[in-house]
Amino acid sequence: MAIQKFEDIIAWQKSQDYAVGIYSIFSGLKDYSFKDQVSRAVVSISSNIAEGFDRQTNKEFIRFLYISLGSCSEVKSLLYLAFRLKYISEETRNAWLEIGNEISRILRGLIQSMQKKSLPYSRKKGLIWQSSVKKKEEDFFLPP
Repeated sequence: MAIQKFEDIIAWQKSQDYAVGIYSIFSGLKDYSFKDQVSRAVVSISSNIAEGFDRQTNKEFIRFLYISLGSCSEVKSLLYLAFRLKYISEETRNAWLEIGNEISRILRGLIQSMQKKSLPYSRKKGLIWQSSVKKKEEDFFLPP
């Protein structure tokens, strides 16, 4: 199955859900600087996946995936800080850290899969779905 749009990428879908959740957690927070920082970081995850997808080469797409991965790590770091500042409970922190870890694993797998491919990325053909033997959500998209 050819992926013709970034909206079909599982990492993008999950990071959109992650952004909605993080926004809701901190919506009433009066520390506007903190809220702004975590909001920008979480939005950056899916935004960089989308932007990278429409670049012309695997190398550029991979670079944007690394930026997404860094933003995901930033959100996780801010969740640890939010707990220490008593903005969120330990249970909330752990639940959202796990989702962040899942997104990170998906991004790492996508990056590794794309780095193994030697064929050039083609915008006309899009990305080709290559499922693993286990058929998990961590299956990744590979260029043709």
